[in-house]
Amino acid sequence: MISTETFTATEFKAKCLKIFDRLAAHKLMRVTVTKRGKVVAILTPPETSDEAVRNLHGFMRGSVIAPDDYDFTTPALDEPLNAEQGIFHR
Repeated sequence: MISTETFTATEFKAKCLKIFDRLAAHKLMRVTVTKRGKVVAILTPPETSDEAVRNLHGFMRGSVIAPDDYDFTTPALDEPLNAEQGIFHR
């Protein structure tokens, strides 16, 4: 069962390697570490490779909307590009 657990800083220090293993295996979804009753850290498991790629590529998908009749293949400039004229640096 996936769970959330809270540890004091002292408990966490003694058990940190086992806690990291459980997080990596996604057996824990959240670990809260407290010190003197106050939360000092919250740990979550790492993303899977698939999740990391999905979150990296296409993270802005759906944030730009173009009109239905917009043609992305038409030139955006009326004047010729410098490269067409043989000018590569200015």
